[in-house]
Amino acid sequence: MFDKVTTRHGGMGRMAGFAAIGLAAGLAANFGRKLAVQGPSMLQGDWIEALKAEHAAVLKLFDALEGTDTDQPRKRSLLLMQIKHALGKHAFEEENVIYPALREHGFVTEAASLVVDHGDVKHFLFELDSMPNDSSDFLPKVRVFREDLERHMHEEEETIFPMFDAALTDEQRHKLTVNMNREGFKLA
Repeated sequence: MFDKVTTRHGGMGRMAGFAAIGLAAGLAANFGRKLAVQGPSMLQGDWIEALKAEHAAVLKLFDALEGTDTDQPRKRSLLLMQIKHALGKHAFEEENVIYPALREHGFVTEAASLVVDHGDVKHFLFELDSMPNDSSDFLPKVRVFREDLERHMHEEEETIFPMFDAALTDEQRHKLTVNMNREGFKLA
């Protein structure tokens, strides 16, 4: 009976071929999406510039979120989801590559402080995700979160990362950039 069904409908080989094509298309689409998400960071060519570009991209999402009204809950949900994803990927890169390298080069206190900041970011995201986004308290909470985040970004970009980068050799800097992009690609 099974042979009659497979013969009548083109055989198992044809089905396997279509499945393989579908799998290949899915993998290619996933790779393309990952490249589109991590590509802007990779194109910066340097780990500090890549992280600065990610900071700027997140702030643009905050601009869009702060430009919404209480009658746009779907738009707010979408923007908050995009912020969560961008910050999650960014934190993954920093916590798995940059902060351990900071520690290895003697910037132990600085790395610990930045990790605490990431905990605060996760707490803000949880609070925003838990509150109704059409609430009158939503945007004020977003603004406080943004201020905290901008302070963190400024500390990284203007103080900690330049000091750290100055302590690196060209080879170490290149390796850090490659490793950071690899980690970002995992979550892109």
